[in-house]
Amino acid sequence: MTATGPLTTGDAADAGALPLPLRPPANRVSPRAIWWWRLRAVPTPVVLLVGQGVGWSLLPADPWHGLLIATIVLTVLWLLVGALVVPALRYRLHRWEVTDEAVYHRSGWLVREWRIAPIPRVQTVDTEHGPLQQALRVATVTVTTASARGPVRIAGLDADEARELARRLTETTGRYPGDAT
Repeated sequence: MTATGPLTTGDAADAGALPLPLRPPANRVSPRAIWWWRLRAVPTPVVLLVGQGVGWSLLPADPWHGLLIATIVLTVLWLLVGALVVPALRYRLHRWEVTDEAVYHRSGWLVREWRIAPIPRVQTVDTEHGPLQQALRVATVTVTTASARGPVRIAGLDADEARELARRLTETTGRYPGDAT
């Protein structure tokens, strides 16, 4: 994606901020995020495979086993793609960066999303550490703004990096008076 000039977001224009440059965010998430995304992709297809196995043992062979074979193959493909391919793509594409002017975030593997949240518009900064995230030492930082599009969620950060990012954002946004609306 290229730009011929600075990007002015609706939020930036409303806040009276300077135009923000459109450029790719510099930072990758933690490599451990790949394992977090892999482990999150496993439960649903595994539950389906168990149900299909029960169906295989309980249903008569004709005509159900042919249909079950097809659904089992599709479920195994879903499991393999969801646990092996998608997390690696997400890691390759997921980027973030925070400057004194804005929070930059790019995510998505099928549908790509690029968000820029001007610092003066930041209302809250939250961190999330679920049980699986705690085990893998990763976290999610959620930056809520006055945007109708919703918060910016930076998932898969190293836990210590997430803590430092939340601290830095809180300190940086504290320099702007007002209620960020």
